[in-house]
Amino acid sequence: MNALEVAAKRFGGTRVGVVGLGREGLALSRFLASVGARVLATDDKPLPALSPEVRALAEIAELRLGGLSAEVLDVDTCFVSPGVPLDVPMLARAVAEGVPLWNEPGLLLWLCPGRVVGVTGSSGKSTTAALTAAMAEADGQRTYLGGNIGRPLIESVGNMRPEDVVVLELSSFQLELVRHSPAVAAITNITPNHLDRHRTMEAYTEAKTGVFRYQTAAGVAVLNADDHASAGLAGRCPGEVHWFGRKASRAPGAYLVGRTIVVRTADGASCQVCAVDEMGLIGEHNVSNALAACALGAALGLSAEAMAGAARRFQGLPHRLEKVAEVAGVVYYNDSIATTPERSLAALRAVKEPVVLLAGGRDKHLPWEQWVTEVAERVRAVVAFGEAGAMLEDLLGRAGVRVSRARGLAEALALAASLARPGDAVLLSPGGTSYDEFRDFEARGEEFRRLVLEAKAET
Repeated sequence: MNALEVAAKRFGGTRVGVVGLGREGLALSRFLASVGARVLATDDKPLPALSPEVRALAEIAELRLGGLSAEVLDVDTCFVSPGVPLDVPMLARAVAEGVPLWNEPGLLLWLCPGRVVGVTGSSGKSTTAALTAAMAEADGQRTYLGGNIGRPLIESVGNMRPEDVVVLELSSFQLELVRHSPAVAAITNITPNHLDRHRTMEAYTEAKTGVFRYQTAAGVAVLNADDHASAGLAGRCPGEVHWFGRKASRAPGAYLVGRTIVVRTADGASCQVCAVDEMGLIGEHNVSNALAACALGAALGLSAEAMAGAARRFQGLPHRLEKVAEVAGVVYYNDSIATTPERSLAALRAVKEPVVLLAGGRDKHLPWEQWVTEVAERVRAVVAFGEAGAMLEDLLGRAGVRVSRARGLAEALALAASLARPGDAVLLSPGGTSYDEFRDFEARGEEFRRLVLEAKAET
């Protein structure tokens, strides 16, 4: 049977709940209805706050909006969107009553006939996944890229072939419900993140292990030799362990030899990919991302030439240290993806110009001490904004850093522009989430980009 026939056999004629109508919930609702399921979709937001696509669902699904409907308990299977915590009372009751919980990545991993690569980690997973997909495409493979990046792929599963490469970026929220793991998987690193949801580092790390937990002995897990938490999971991998890191090794994986990326295969052969200085990406954190992508590419059997070509051409993703424009001699970088202090530091270390830093948003209750120390050493001026603005002003003030305060992003950017001198860089790398002002980091980055380009047009 093909993927659609398998899905129809499992869900056709059954009553299925979909909780949360963001991108994944919408895609799931359409897919499940297409294979014959009776779909009940619910969201805590009212219709005007949801995307226009939700209206079209009324033709193929029952909708319960403006609150998570308890009717979802009266279903055979419940699909949960990643933004919905699993401990909400309704889902806790569903589990107690024996209703199986699924999600879109879990369904895709069960149905997908292709060669699936999964990438997770606290940082770098989007760039690593996108670069891996670019390498596969450069090698002539028909490639799909999705998961937590781009669009959900469940509606494409019927078109996927066994020889296709399917690259998924997977968040800890998505991995909580999977029952199948990608055949090739990577954990870029594990550092404190999302503790407001997972509560402890142990729970957060355990969620990440879903990327390899259900592999067979034929699976490959790619771990970061330079990251203690990632490397420490090697003993839990059911299949082969490959590595990436800055020190050469005889184990399969990708390594730096001098400033050149070298891959080593399971049979002991090795070959050069490219020099770090040839890469389209900037920053030492992106060297690690490129090493991870090369280790994944080597595990897939991609040629070194294809990996090198993609690494040279790949310029990165939007909102990830994205160079927006130069205005009046000042370069503006959009790193809205930096929702943790650690990610903000990675961007700060990559930018060579004197920096006027925009920091703030909503705090995730993560450690800021190292961030404060390096900001005090590296940054020429700081503009703190959003809910975390007062906290950051206090932390930096104790370190002797003078901070300008702004209520929101637009005011922060105007202040930064007034403080910047020709030759400086204005860097949006907040260290906090966007939820105090924007729906997500992408919306924050898009607004930053719009404001910068508007200012450029006026000069």
